Amino acid sequence: MKKRTLGSSGPEVSALGLGCMGMSWAYGAPGDRSEMIRLLRDAVDLGITFFDTAEVYGPLVNEELLGEGLEPVRDKVIIATKFGWKLDPNGGAWPIGRDSRPEHIKEVADASLKRLRTDHIDIFYQHRVDPEVPIEDVAGAVADLIKAGKVGHFGLSEASASTIRRAHAVQPVTVVQSEYSLWSRDPEGEVLPVLEELGIGFVPYSPLGRGFLTGAFTANTQFAADDFRAGNPRFSAEALQKNVALVETLKAIAEPKGATPGQLALAWLLARKPWIVPIPGTRKRTRLEENIGAVSLELSEADLAAIEAAVESNKVEGQRYRDDELSMVNL
Repeated sequence: MKKRTLGSSGPEVSALGLGCMGMSWAYGAPGDRSEMIRLLRDAVDLGITFFDTAEVYGPLVNEELLGEGLEPVRDKVIIATKFGWKLDPNGGAWPIGRDSRPEHIKEVADASLKRLRTDHIDIFYQHRVDPEVPIEDVAGAVADLIKAGKVGHFGLSEASASTIRRAHAVQPVTVVQSEYSLWSRDPEGEVLPVLEELGIGFVPYSPLGRGFLTGAFTANTQFAADDFRAGNPRFSAEALQKNVALVETLKAIAEPKGATPGQLALAWLLARKPWIVPIPGTRKRTRLEENIGAVSLELSEADLAAIEAAVESNKVEGQRYRDDELSMVNL
């Protein structure tokens, strides 16, 4: 497995990480716990050293899963988790608001450490910017945790360029995580240039378009009521009818290279910048192996041009989030 460094001051990690949310949350019923633990350990055996979770995934149970699964190999891996939500006190699956008050950040850190069965969190992200709490206060709280040895690096998720600058001035931001893929390219406008200027690494989540870019779905695919995609504008029946054209075009580019559309999508991301580390998620070893294959897929200038042309001629239908969810990003 090739390695990459997350920005100028971040840790060295595998060129591809593993997003673990879907093992426990958001995409229908959770995976079998014993099978997911086996998959986590298989990932390490296959060279993955970077694992992404959050307290809200489950809630809580995804961190517990990683704690058990990665405890035997803790010294070989980098674990990232997140704070910033107000969880439902009645045990609901979805948060009821944001909460990045400094005292809450520190409470979440201590609780996450216990669930992850570790004495430090390698990367601690603010999951979503909280408009009620100045980002300088958030950065200061994480700085305290870094000084205490509980956290290694400070991260932000779905933050705007101006917020990144403000946070970085208080506590250096090591890495930013945002949705980025062939069908979600918002970070290219302002965020990626700022990250390059400041030496901050970038971690694209949903690099396969929530599974869409793998070619696993058709225009007639229907999602279970407890699957996040059931209410996502890009997965509506009307949007699917139009969006499948992009995947078919990517297949045509990938096949002569002996690759899948998903591998092509990941290789495209890896070719963007050397400090970009995508974190595709999966519950299957076969898909994990397929994703890892993207790391060795070389794309020529002609390949990259063909991919750009495919995206340009197959405009994505639908917003990446509902309107109420979009209000929580890029603050």
